[in-house]
Amino acid sequence: MYKIIARDGNAKRAEFQTVHGTIQTPVFMNVGTAAAIKGAVATTDLKEIGTQVELSNTYHLHVRPGDKIVKQMGGLHKFMNWDRPILTDSGGFQVFSLAGLRKIKEEGVTFRSHIDGHKIFMGPEESMQIQSNLASTIAMAFDECPSSVAERSYVENSVARTTRWLARCKTEMARLNSLEDTINKNQLLFGINQGAIFDDIRIDHAKAISEMNLDGYAVGGLAVGESHEEMYHILDVTVPHLPLEKPTYLMGVGTPANILEAVDRGVDFFDCVYPSRNGRHGHVYTNQGKRNLFNAKYELDQRPIEEGCQCPACRNYSRGYIRHLLKAKEMLGMRLCVLHNLYFYNTMMSEIRQAIEEGRYKEYKKQKLEGFLENDKK
Repeated sequence: MYKIIARDGNAKRAEFQTVHGTIQTPVFMNVGTAAAIKGAVATTDLKEIGTQVELSNTYHLHVRPGDKIVKQMGGLHKFMNWDRPILTDSGGFQVFSLAGLRKIKEEGVTFRSHIDGHKIFMGPEESMQIQSNLASTIAMAFDECPSSVAERSYVENSVARTTRWLARCKTEMARLNSLEDTINKNQLLFGINQGAIFDDIRIDHAKAISEMNLDGYAVGGLAVGESHEEMYHILDVTVPHLPLEKPTYLMGVGTPANILEAVDRGVDFFDCVYPSRNGRHGHVYTNQGKRNLFNAKYELDQRPIEEGCQCPACRNYSRGYIRHLLKAKEMLGMRLCVLHNLYFYNTMMSEIRQAIEEGRYKEYKKQKLEGFLENDKK
């Protein structure tokens, strides 16, 4: 159940009740592709840094260790020791990213494992079955993510097929949730809006999937090569055609600035690999922009990554020490940077929720964006 608590312009502050707890939105989901956050971050750490939702990947867990093994281990929550909500993506994005290894048909997609090259077939039913075995809180519908520069005729055919696949996902999800041996019989299903950067295709698709009365809706196929302006424009034209009274999820986005802009356009779920990926390379987010801790100027810097930050890294260690760890290729350096970045994102979402509740979101966004432009002056 999704309940809007406050609105400020198009920005929404809501609560989404699930079988694994209530999600306060807007929310940033911390990405743990293979049931782990890259950078040696444990689920116990995730609680300490304020994570609400963990996101795992259907394709990667199907390939290794195997979704049937996860089911035998009691489902993803038990497997990774996480008792809060988990969202699993459908494998659809891998259809996009493994373009050289795939073959798309009406039934589904055949592609080769990136690990050992063995053939995998995944269609709507298989994706739902894998996600049911994983027993995540929210399952994503199986879709094709067309390239943002694809021809119009290709995008039209792809989106029409994604709609047909969505109907099959919904039917299969209902069947799986009714089975006796299903771990999570309350698994939720989110549909995905596609259409590259064609306004009319996006709008028509949003209207079509809105009629299917799903648990939530995602905007997919953005942040895959188009400009930020194009992405914001697509959100401007598409989000108003998705149900207001259901969660709206912008997949794979993004930078702190992207999130601030998308919240202003009515989006309330986000995920992105940036905080963990950048953290592993010594790039850390602060309210003054991004810092590269490999820079020589931090060698003797005794200050934390960001003064006033309450993350485990900033409470205990200096920029100089973390820089040394990174230079020495000590895993602790990566871990501390990832913890800081995820804490920064989670804290920003908490501030966003408060700003919307207090009716000052525009002012908050402006102040935050101006701060980011200071970029490494300190």
